Amino acid sequence: MDFIVCDNLVKRYGKGPSAVHAINGISFSVQSGEFVAVMGESGSGKSTLLSVMGAMNSPSQGQYRVDDIDVYGLSSEQQADFRREYLGFVFQSFHLVPYLTVLENVMLPLTTVKKTKAEKRSMGMEALAWVGMAEKSARLPNEISGGEMERAAIARAIVNQPPILLADEPTGNLDSRNSRVVMDLMQRLNQSGVTVIMVTHSATCAQFAQRILNVQDGRLADGQVEHKQRVLAPQAA
Repeated sequence: MDFIVCDNLVKRYGKGPSAVHAINGISFSVQSGEFVAVMGESGSGKSTLLSVMGAMNSPSQGQYRVDDIDVYGLSSEQQADFRREYLGFVFQSFHLVPYLTVLENVMLPLTTVKKTKAEKRSMGMEALAWVGMAEKSARLPNEISGGEMERAAIARAIVNQPPILLADEPTGNLDSRNSRVVMDLMQRLNQSGVTVIMVTHSATCAQFAQRILNVQDGRLADGQVEHKQRVLAPQAA
């Protein structure tokens, strides 16, 4: 059974002849454990598609299913539970709270989780260790580099151990060296079994994926590319 199914998704803004179709009839499926890159020009609809897949932007038409769950058939409370259980988010602009430490930022998704403070702290430190940031746990965001901010954002996204990671231009603000570090982390996550959907404008980053979906004018263009020999991150010791 397909893990993720997007069936004729449409997102329309406005009505009548002036309506704008940000996405316009997109259909595809993703298997559990796949790494899929979504590419397209600015304004093509790729980030809108990701927001729909993140249960944050209800489609005007079509159906979105994850693990056989009709996501937009859920109530608002059920959608919040779905996001907490299934999804981790990584964004280009980090979205770290400036007055919280790195560890406190990573622990934010655990706010509503029924665990003790010590258990939540342990989970946060484990996620930071996974991205090589444990020694920076007590620092504030303005005391770490841009690459370290993105690694902290990845730790925050995985602290709940979600089965799906959605990433929107995760290397957009990084230099080539830090971009490689982040992509190696994304691929290690995928190798551990996490399904990764990544929006990117970078062909270099897209080579880490098993498949590329090209979005053009709100539709899937020809050229869903299978990579038989994708870039491989070094295996963790």
